[in-house]
Amino acid sequence: MSTRFYFFILIGCAILAGCAQEQKKPVVADNMPKQPLLMDPFKFHKMVEVAPGQYYDVMSWGRGATDTGSFLILHSDSAGRKYTTTTGDLNGQIVDVYNADMDIDGHPEILIQAKRKDTINYTTIYAFEFYESKVQKLDFPKLTGSQRKGYRGNDNFYISEGKFIREFPIYEGSGPSAKLTGAKRKFEYSLSNNSFNVKQLSKDSTTVKNKPAAIQTQQKAPEKKSAKIKKTEKKHHHKTETHKKKRKKHHRS
Repeated sequence: MSTRFYFFILIGCAILAGCAQEQKKPVVADNMPKQPLLMDPFKFHKMVEVAPGQYYDVMSWGRGATDTGSFLILHSDSAGRKYTTTTGDLNGQIVDVYNADMDIDGHPEILIQAKRKDTINYTTIYAFEFYESKVQKLDFPKLTGSQRKGYRGNDNFYISEGKFIREFPIYEGSGPSAKLTGAKRKFEYSLSNNSFNVKQLSKDSTTVKNKPAAIQTQQKAPEKKSAKIKKTEKKHHHKTETHKKKRKKHHRS
């Protein structure tokens, strides 16, 4: 066969291979929704709809450091054509945003969860209650000394039956050698007169105050008597026996 024949065979194989590759390419529909991209200096965005026409866009922004910045809460009342902005300093990165009505007064609360990387305060909650014409900042309670015992972050927040729930795993020890105990501490946050009430739902298992009953009731082994005590007891026993014999002899006489 001529060189020309082999040349045409190679060209045909190349064309067939190209067609096969084109058939393997996934078909992407032009009308598929695309995730909106955040442009600098914005880092986070979540929209919360609390009622028809009532929207809250929560955003974080700031150039430079990633662990600090500011947050924005943009309230859009499309029915009343009112638009308000709430802002504040942000310590950490926003993890999630929650909506609730813990005091059941018809006014929504927006709670922003921010996470830090340090070993002191792992989570910060920024809480606000929104009214028709004003915004009330709420002081979210910090963990007390006993509540923080064994705490090393990894908080899980969620809304359950109108209450704000917080739970986290408990560790034993400190530093890199701290180990999970397998237990969790769980709190329920409610709201009354713009103040948070905290209720612990889980039993605290970080410390064992009392030893098991089997150990407490365990009888102690009898202590060994010293040679001096044994000698004294033997002498006392000898005197007692001698006294008994004298009394018995006196009684017979």
